[in-house]
Amino acid sequence: MSQTPTLRSLLFFFGLYGICSGLLQVEGNCTNYQLQFEKVFSVPGEMAMLNSTLVSPEVFDFHTVPYNITWYDSKTGEEISDQPGRVLVRGNTLWFLKITLDDNGEYVTILRTPFRCYRQATKLVVDLPGECGRPHKSGQILTKGVNDNLSCPLKNYIYKLDSYNISSSITWHRGCEPIVHGKGKYVFLTKTMLLINKVNAQNNHTYTCTLNFTLGGVTGSVSETIDAWVREEHSMVPQVHEPTNGTISAQIGSSFSQLCSVFVPGVGLPFVDIFWSAKSNIIDGSAPSDRVYTTVHPFRFQEVPIKGVWMELVLTFTELREEDFNITFTCQAQSGRGHPQAYFILMPPDPNILIPIGSVFGCLMVFFIISVVVYYMFKVDIVLCFRKVFPVLYTNKDMDGRLYDAYVSYPQSCAIGFSEEVETFALHILPQVLEKACGYKLFIAGRDCVPGQAIIDAVEDNIQASRRLLLLYTASTFTSKRHTSSTSSNNNNLSKNNNSKDNGETKTDDGGSESEELYPDTRQNLDLLLAVHKTLMEGSLKVVLVELEEITPAQLALFPESVRHLRKKQGAVCWWKEQRTRQRRRTCMTRRKDEEKGEQDAKMSPSLSPSSRFWKEIMYNMPVRGKRAAHPKKTTLLNL
Repeated sequence: MSQTPTLRSLLFFFGLYGICSGLLQVEGNCTNYQLQFEKVFSVPGEMAMLNSTLVSPEVFDFHTVPYNITWYDSKTGEEISDQPGRVLVRGNTLWFLKITLDDNGEYVTILRTPFRCYRQATKLVVDLPGECGRPHKSGQILTKGVNDNLSCPLKNYIYKLDSYNISSSITWHRGCEPIVHGKGKYVFLTKTMLLINKVNAQNNHTYTCTLNFTLGGVTGSVSETIDAWVREEHSMVPQVHEPTNGTISAQIGSSFSQLCSVFVPGVGLPFVDIFWSAKSNIIDGSAPSDRVYTTVHPFRFQEVPIKGVWMELVLTFTELREEDFNITFTCQAQSGRGHPQAYFILMPPDPNILIPIGSVFGCLMVFFIISVVVYYMFKVDIVLCFRKVFPVLYTNKDMDGRLYDAYVSYPQSCAIGFSEEVETFALHILPQVLEKACGYKLFIAGRDCVPGQAIIDAVEDNIQASRRLLLLYTASTFTSKRHTSSTSSNNNNLSKNNNSKDNGETKTDDGGSESEELYPDTRQNLDLLLAVHKTLMEGSLKVVLVELEEITPAQLALFPESVRHLRKKQGAVCWWKEQRTRQRRRTCMTRRKDEEKGEQDAKMSPSLSPSSRFWKEIMYNMPVRGKRAAHPKKTTLLNL
């Protein structure tokens, strides 16, 4: 019967497998890794450890493939096994517990897996010990003038003993002299580190570190000798100043450069290498024709404040691509003192929200400024319009027990400071606009007084029954009174006061009243005193100053202090400004006609329109004509 191709292939595979398996079991067919480069040095009486390097991922996958190791003596060809007190075999490690000169030679490791075989030899060199220290020495450099350290070369022994959970200790010698921790300039920095403070030429010596431990029931030791020599030229631990371990934004398609700046403290040329890397790959391009390349800058030597050398390496992208972003680019310095590094990550730029935010903020600021300016320019119009549109928000004042919206005070006839223009304004213009056009109820002194009523009682009762007090004045209203008062006080000596209730006046020894002596116009003096008292002391009455002509600073200085205070605090509604505005608007033709007609009162000609600026300001200060019912216990006012 003929064999199919598949069957023939299987038979060929199994035959080849049998041949190969037989060959692999023969030692001569093992993969030979020859003699290890590193030799193991020892002296008689000490312990020694031989390690096979075959158990390595470079040789085979020892994590998943089973294996076994056998040690052989190359001189006899015999397999080495445990010998109590002499030899211990621990997998890939061969321990000699008491070295003799006969142990000098090569020892072979054979590692077998189900399919392969590997071979390696390790050299053990046994020398006679020196007087102080070991014949084989390792060199280490100390830096003059600084605190430096020596490292014991027995770290592999300590690591292996730690894996067995075996404790150990280290002692140090300088030549033949033992070193004590903390004595002199020596400090045991770590288990394997000896710190020497302020290194000098005397530290050019040999140092021996001895590891003491117990293994396999035998207490022994292993020693290594260091030949330390001091040099003046030195390099300390490099310091990476740039980059700064952060993210950097850049535009796709643009060029980009980043400096790697490393400072190496020390004297002389540093033995330091710096390089850029990304994704664990070194960036070695150095030609500008490359898209990504590095450029080395010359050394920069620094003397102060610390001596050292600046090393700089620039990483350049001629054109950034999408693949360059969200990648960590690392600048690393390689030296015998350490391997510091720093990084940066390229990120695409965030959307520029500063412009829209700035625009919105700018618009809001402009709107706010315009609103403030408009409010202060048109405050009166805005408030009056608000009151008119929303009267329900304001309390109805008809039930507050007061009869008048305002009490009008002005110099009466036959009184110093009296003015016909003021009287005309008080008795004709004010009533025509505020009462007839606007519906306010006024009490005007000189028009609404009840004949025969005591002045003080009348003034006080009517002010008490009013919600506002309109104080009309000109420059002569107060200045002439103060002048008269000053002259009278210089010519008369006041005697004891005789209290009198007649008309509410206080008599002096010359038959005149004290109020008349201070202010000859008794009624307006009382108006002012009561108004100021209720405004400043009680806070129950608002006084509105109505200034009918322009007041100079010199004239203002002669005003009563209370009036000056009110004028400074709340200002005055100026009728003369209204007149000045109207005069500016009059045409030249109108002025000629006025001159021809001989109109002497053109300056005080009134504007009877409630929509003019002056009357709007008066109405702004007048009580609000609200429609909201007052609370029985508490009235809520909208202060606008």
